[in-house]
Amino acid sequence: MPEEVIFETETKHSRGEVAAYLRQVADKLDTGEAVTLAAGDQSVDLEVPGTVTFEVKAERETGSGAPELSVEFELEWTEGAGDDGGDGELRIE
Repeated sequence: MPEEVIFETETKHSRGEVAAYLRQVADKLDTGEAVTLAAGDQSVDLEVPGTVTFEVKAERETGSGAPELSVEFELEWTEGAGDDGGDGELRIE
């Protein structure tokens, strides 16, 4: 299925700043409010349903330089669909 990027930004931040962004998203998820992403002249409002697919991925990229590590957190849902049940339990320790 083709993918349409509706918002994207990539900038360097301290761990504390990243934690603050993640807390803001977590607070919106807790209260059921829309998550608004904004940077420069781009902005998108996301109405996140009560149940989503939550993907956590850790990667190591190797190549010509030093290995690069990343962790990705992704929330995914079908636009306009109702809540789906989930399976498996994630632990973050």
